[in-house]
Amino acid sequence: QVQLVESGGGLVQAGGSLRLSCAASGSILSINAMGWYRQAPGNQRELVAAITRGSSTNYADSVKGRFTISRDNAKNTVYLQMNSLKPEDTAVYYCKLGVVTMRGLYDYWGQGTQVTVSS
Repeated sequence: QVQLVESGGGLVQAGGSLRLSCAASGSILSINAMGWYRQAPGNQRELVAAITRGSSTNYADSVKGRFTISRDNAKNTVYLQMNSLKPEDTAVYYCKLGVVTMRGLYDYWGQGTQVTVSS
């Protein structure tokens, strides 16, 4: 059994910053790719940023230069530092982790955390 707990969302003014965290616990052997997704009302869920176990990263064009994804393998945690936030960044943010367990490799999703950016 694997549990993911997200934290760090909230309400911020345009131009502000937030830092999201997603911590995994349970029967974890290792974690491969980690990613952050977001979903705004009426929109499909989209990839925001991802990071491999070797710390290679990729970002959606809309957040390049403003968001930074990082990971702490010892803590089974992924972070998303969000700077220069814009109202269009408002969404529910979800983490997704590729977790290796005794039963194999599975994707796990966090519960989602609301980010609201006011203009």
